[in-house]
Amino acid sequence: MRVFRSFENLTDDARGAVVAIGNFDGLHLGHQTLLDQARAIARDLGAPLAILTFEPHPRMLFRADDPPFRLTSAEDRETAAGSIDIDLFYEVEFNRDFAAMTAEEFIERVLVTGLGAKHVVVGWDFCFGKGRAGDVDLLRAIGEKSGFGVTAVTAVTHDNGIVYSSTAIRQALRDGRPEDAKHLLGRPWEIGGVVAHGDARGRTIGFPTANVPLGNHLRPKFGVYAVELGLVSKADGKTVERWIPGVANIGVRPSFGGDDDAGLEAHLFDFDQDIYDRRVRVRLHGFIRGEKKFDGLDALKAQIAADVIAAKDILGKI
Repeated sequence: MRVFRSFENLTDDARGAVVAIGNFDGLHLGHQTLLDQARAIARDLGAPLAILTFEPHPRMLFRADDPPFRLTSAEDRETAAGSIDIDLFYEVEFNRDFAAMTAEEFIERVLVTGLGAKHVVVGWDFCFGKGRAGDVDLLRAIGEKSGFGVTAVTAVTHDNGIVYSSTAIRQALRDGRPEDAKHLLGRPWEIGGVVAHGDARGRTIGFPTANVPLGNHLRPKFGVYAVELGLVSKADGKTVERWIPGVANIGVRPSFGGDDDAGLEAHLFDFDQDIYDRRVRVRLHGFIRGEKKFDGLDALKAQIAADVIAAKDILGKI
């Protein structure tokens, strides 16, 4: 997959694709259905398949005071796209100037002049341009005059009637239902980040932890989860993933006075390597209990021991 940070001054071999447009936060099964349709069109047209997405997420520009909501960091979204046979990945900076483009300017500057799109695939409710004034009907009308086709994909629903959407996934995670999020994502939800140096309190009570800041990730329900921590390394030119089972607390650590911001602390089973400053991915597999304050270290240690047993039971069933 070739990655571009601009829609301007592209070479001919980086233009002329079937372009799927969206934020693709989470790259969930609904997104993948849209991309499957785009892939089929690209195959019929003999064109490459491209994603056009935006960074930061537009919501972060227009609603900067909102709590963190991202399901996938920009880096992990790019990695996920690379794993599903995308040829071209356009990640355009979303700033005030870009947001000020009218819908017509977006089509002309980005899709026609910039990308030279052969066909555009979007969700049925796609809106674009200044004030979100552009819609699928406008895109089709101008596309017909400009020489590209348009396909709008209808909402995709799970067999329980829930629409595959980032909104539904966020709600499942806020409710402490990572299994439901997994059904909508098509994979366990992950938090990606770099292992930070903590205060080593976990080590002093016999449960050393890997501390991963949450950054712009959504805050799921605070509490204890059965998890796997993924280490990625290179060997003989190949990418190697190692997944280590564990139990993690996500929250503000009320037993230690509470923190200003939430974090993730993962205790890994049968693992004692130094992974400070390494980028990792932490998959949530099951919610064990809510976060709570304990009266003393003995009560906390006893509860963590019970959490370890519960996590091993959950992980033994996945």
